[in-house]
Amino acid sequence: MTFAFDNSPVWLDLLGVFFFAVSGSLLAARKQIDIVGSLLLASLVGLGGGVIRDIILAIVPAAFTNPAYLAPPLLATVLVFFLFSSVQRYTSLLILFDAAGLALFCMTGTLKALATGLNPVASVLLGVTTAVGGGLLRDVTANEVPELFNPKDIYALPAFVGSAMTAVLWVLGVFNVLTAAGIAGVVFTFRVLAWRRSWQAPLAVRGWHRRVGGTGL
Repeated sequence: MTFAFDNSPVWLDLLGVFFFAVSGSLLAARKQIDIVGSLLLASLVGLGGGVIRDIILAIVPAAFTNPAYLAPPLLATVLVFFLFSSVQRYTSLLILFDAAGLALFCMTGTLKALATGLNPVASVLLGVTTAVGGGLLRDVTANEVPELFNPKDIYALPAFVGSAMTAVLWVLGVFNVLTAAGIAGVVFTFRVLAWRRSWQAPLAVRGWHRRVGGTGL
């Protein structure tokens, strides 16, 4: 049994918002930002990717039409406020929650694009944009080097893999709850392994090097 985005449970999208929102509040806690700033950062990362997606699709963002979307950032902010003092491995938690959000949003973004009539290639690109958009806004706002542009990590590639798998299975008519869970597992595992094992993508220019003592490259 296949299902389109319109028939998929709203809680799946809300769960992705929550995971990303927790990563935003964790970053706010590390930066010693007050609770209001934590809520704003959680909302920015949790809702930002979906808002960008919906604006590109020329529809009113779901975050502005469904009040339920405001609950995950608020819940994330409260949980981090009370639990962060006992968190010993901040970076690990941030990566795990961010990876979970990435896994869900690359699928929901792709599905919504397909449901509105975009071709599969454009839908994959929009799925990736949905997945990485919130994290990019989070890092820039918090004055951090965006993970998207971190040469020592892989961030967008897992989202590309998940979005492409979603589009292919949707076109074949075999995208369902089980295959969706499989895609989410692949993206989450890929992202976490890339971080733990320091996987890197090739640099923009093969053989690039800095000339020691000179001004050229």
